[in-house]
Amino acid sequence: MIDTIKAIELTPFILSFKLAGITTIILFIISLPLAWYLSQTKSKIKPLIEAITALPIVLPPSVLGFYILVVLSQNSPIGAFFKDTFDITLVFNFTGLVVASCFYSLPFMVQPLQSGFESINKNMLEASFLAGKGRIETIFRVALPNIKPSLITAIIVTFAHTVGEFGVVLMVGGSIPDETKVASVAIYEMVEIMDYSSAHIYSGIMVVMSFLVLLGVYTFNGKISKRF
Repeated sequence: MIDTIKAIELTPFILSFKLAGITTIILFIISLPLAWYLSQTKSKIKPLIEAITALPIVLPPSVLGFYILVVLSQNSPIGAFFKDTFDITLVFNFTGLVVASCFYSLPFMVQPLQSGFESINKNMLEASFLAGKGRIETIFRVALPNIKPSLITAIIVTFAHTVGEFGVVLMVGGSIPDETKVASVAIYEMVEIMDYSSAHIYSGIMVVMSFLVLLGVYTFNGKISKRF
């Protein structure tokens, strides 16, 4: 057992955390205006946008991963454009994992932010606008400071969800050492070759990390709730 622990390769975990960090930053930038729009609009297309945004929650990861693979491959117009214009390949590399992860984890960032924005007292937002603050200033100086539980939940859950991805990253990135072989894929391969000792250690690390993330979210939100 000691020899197994010493032989544990940290690169899959490093790749997982790197992927989760980059994905979370990108999704925050993308989701902030989208969540704000969905929380404020009364447009008839709102349910359609919400359904599209939430689709990754109900779609099997293999289905979502397959279509992302098809869209990003060099045989598709999008994949060919990036390859010919920027010499960037969007599948079976880390860049492809980031793109796929952004699609897969999108609802975990959008929905908490949207719920937070919808819970804000409308009079507070109107007062900000009447005071001469623009929409962007209102979002950052009024809205976000008043939805800290939702903001923290969105960031942490998106990060944790991305770390635990398997189906989508395997379909789009495969298992290339030091490139796309994240922790979840490494566990799958260990089970395939019946290396249960290593699989137990990797899985144990993931379980502990997931529990600590959720404990932190609930503890923080509980403290915020008591203040109000």
